[in-house]
Amino acid sequence: MARISRYYDVNRDEDGHRYIDVKVTGFPLLHLPLLNKATAFTDGERQRLGLEGLLPPGVSSLDEQKHRSYLRFRQQSSPLEKHAYLRALQDQNEILYFAMLEDHLEEMLPIIYTPTVGEAVQQFSRLYRSPRGLAVSTRNVLRAPQLLQNVHQEDVRMIVATDSSAILGIGDQGFGGMAISIGKLSLYTVAGGVGPDKTLPVELDVGTNRQDLIEDPLYIGERHARLTGKAYDDFIDAFVRAVQDRYPKAIIQWEDFSKDAAFHVLERYRKVVPSFNDDIQGTGAVTLAGVLRACALKGEALRDQVVAIHGAGAGGAGVAAAIREGMRREGLTEDEIAARVFVLDSRGLLTSDRAMEDYKRPLVTPAAVAAAWSGKDLLSVVRDGRVTVLLGLSGQGGIFSEPVVRAVGANTERPVVFPLSNPTANTEALPEDVLRWTDGRAIIATGSPFPDVEWDGVNHQIGQGNNAFIFPGLGFAAVLTRAAEITDAMVTAAAYALAEYTAQAWPGRTYPPTRALRAASRRVALRVARQAIDDGVAREEKVRHLDDAGLEAFIERRFWLPKYLPYRTAPGASPDAT
Repeated sequence: MARISRYYDVNRDEDGHRYIDVKVTGFPLLHLPLLNKATAFTDGERQRLGLEGLLPPGVSSLDEQKHRSYLRFRQQSSPLEKHAYLRALQDQNEILYFAMLEDHLEEMLPIIYTPTVGEAVQQFSRLYRSPRGLAVSTRNVLRAPQLLQNVHQEDVRMIVATDSSAILGIGDQGFGGMAISIGKLSLYTVAGGVGPDKTLPVELDVGTNRQDLIEDPLYIGERHARLTGKAYDDFIDAFVRAVQDRYPKAIIQWEDFSKDAAFHVLERYRKVVPSFNDDIQGTGAVTLAGVLRACALKGEALRDQVVAIHGAGAGGAGVAAAIREGMRREGLTEDEIAARVFVLDSRGLLTSDRAMEDYKRPLVTPAAVAAAWSGKDLLSVVRDGRVTVLLGLSGQGGIFSEPVVRAVGANTERPVVFPLSNPTANTEALPEDVLRWTDGRAIIATGSPFPDVEWDGVNHQIGQGNNAFIFPGLGFAAVLTRAAEITDAMVTAAAYALAEYTAQAWPGRTYPPTRALRAASRRVALRVARQAIDDGVAREEKVRHLDDAGLEAFIERRFWLPKYLPYRTAPGASPDAT
């Protein structure tokens, strides 16, 4: 049986050079995006593989193909059209897609990921052109093992699975969430080094509560209300069991679940199958990294700050947990932390005397701490709590008003204001407004990309607190070490690795520029792999006794790069791709 795919394998020749044993030829070969070189097939390959006459006579190099494709990309008139163009390219020729993405990562990241992916999710049914990934739905979940047998990859290591119940800041998107899974896995490959044939995007279609989608004649998902309770658990159970049987080495990233489902699914499965939730843990880690950098730029410590987090969903809860862990590491007691980290939801400050969902209970402020405050609203918390760090994960555009931001600025010489909600329309405040309201003193990072802001003759770089600085390296390390579990310490290690990399390579910034994503991911992968070994969850024998230099070399050797390999026709190769 093939080690990689039923359609091809990768082997080495007598000199140790890698080549592809291809098991299909002719027309079907040109329609398998992992195999299709298009005009880069050599004359000899065209003859051996039954491709003569199916391609133009000119043979192109990968560089020439990239140039041609980039010109086409630049001709697209809107971000959504650029997104659609890149997705079509990915479905035609994955090597070319990732090679171009590698060359233009800073320009294309906002197109394949936030913020443009939010619009692509909303328009998914209308943009749909060709299948990608695995669609598990209420009509086929009982046949999940057979569904996974239909996937041609034989050794999937990284799965991103979503039920689309809480996409970015735009809520229930039904089947459209598949675009998120596809986009995340593109970053696992281009930034995290996971080969595309080792990845699988998954849509867990448990229905939708959006009547407009159910009634939309073009909608391509299940047309019924979302499963809940035991029926929902049974659905996810069936999926997890099937993954364990088919791909026992796979890591699962749970993505864009509603806040209640996010915590429930994470806790239910994290010790059953190695998995993590990027909205909770990735958001927490990337925010902690940025706050650590902001503290360093202030010349202060995290333990000296008073932090308000507006938004108590999966992201806000994850950030609160990460900030608390950072303060714990710096020696604060639990009581001291509880008096320095304030979390607000739509009803105001979470206090110990309030009714709330169970997952919010660990985030509460003791009622006595806020007893004498003027109120529990955001402005009162900032003023009376003497907040110095304001973090936005509420999805409420403009909620960081001028009075709120000025109040933070009155509490500290260098206020830290991170409006982190995505997409751009949901950001809590615009960077130029924050700088104006603080007379240029604020340290700012955002969730969506924003250009630098000129204020009073000084250029202010706006860092992007993008989860892409965390999850590719975290997942790659888990894959390479064959982690039995994604521990909390591994996630925290990712945060500190990013902060340390930024301090060393980009010392004046809260986050690196996105063009440094690959370098940052390697650093994160190194620290996380070391933590997996230290935590005793690394099952890969080859890494257990490596020092840091050896571990770094191990990571580098296994980092996938987009380049064409020579093809040989495997015995029994057939022009029939089935």
